[in-house]
Amino acid sequence: MTKFSQNIDYLRNKVFVPGVVLSTLYSPGLSAKTCIIKYLDGEVRKILCPTGLKPGNSVLTGIEIPIALGNHLLLKNLPLGTDIHNVELYPGCGGKLARAGGTFANVIAKEGSYVTLRLPSGEVRFISKYCWATIGRICEKNNGKKALYKAGQNRWIGKRPHVRGVVKNPVDHPHGGGEGRSPIGRSHPVTPWGRIALGQRTRKSKRYSDLLILSRRK
Repeated sequence: MTKFSQNIDYLRNKVFVPGVVLSTLYSPGLSAKTCIIKYLDGEVRKILCPTGLKPGNSVLTGIEIPIALGNHLLLKNLPLGTDIHNVELYPGCGGKLARAGGTFANVIAKEGSYVTLRLPSGEVRFISKYCWATIGRICEKNNGKKALYKAGQNRWIGKRPHVRGVVKNPVDHPHGGGEGRSPIGRSHPVTPWGRIALGQRTRKSKRYSDLLILSRRK
């Protein structure tokens, strides 16, 4: 797959410097559109475009600033029920969560040093209240629902044909071999490397982040 250099500003570290939206752009390789922002000091940057942000609107990064679409704030300053995107996992790392087209996270509780978020996957977890996030939902709410008009559209984004293991030779896959449409000969389907393929949890146990997850993704 061709890699596109987007130079998107996920960090949004122009604190208390107002910016104006110049235009919205289609970005190849991304499921979301982007916005071109020109700041008061003359610098121009590209950010993810939330639904409803239009050319001429202003955006701002800061502490205790207005709760407005496109503004970038600390989680501790956001009211409960706020839809957000481009959420940091830990302070200063830049936005990592809820960046795909049509996605958003929701602030559902605050307690102590953590804010509880519901992520697009359905996972509910604690995030430090000193992490930053952008207000609004990412545009392209129909992302993933549009019908493809040719197979090449999948190839453009790196999706290649998937050959079933049962039609391969035994040397290539555990399901391979046999005469005609033979069964796989196992109690469970497995990966090409012999691990259980359906329903088996692959996440490592005893990770530190497990302490921060209240409810696993669906």
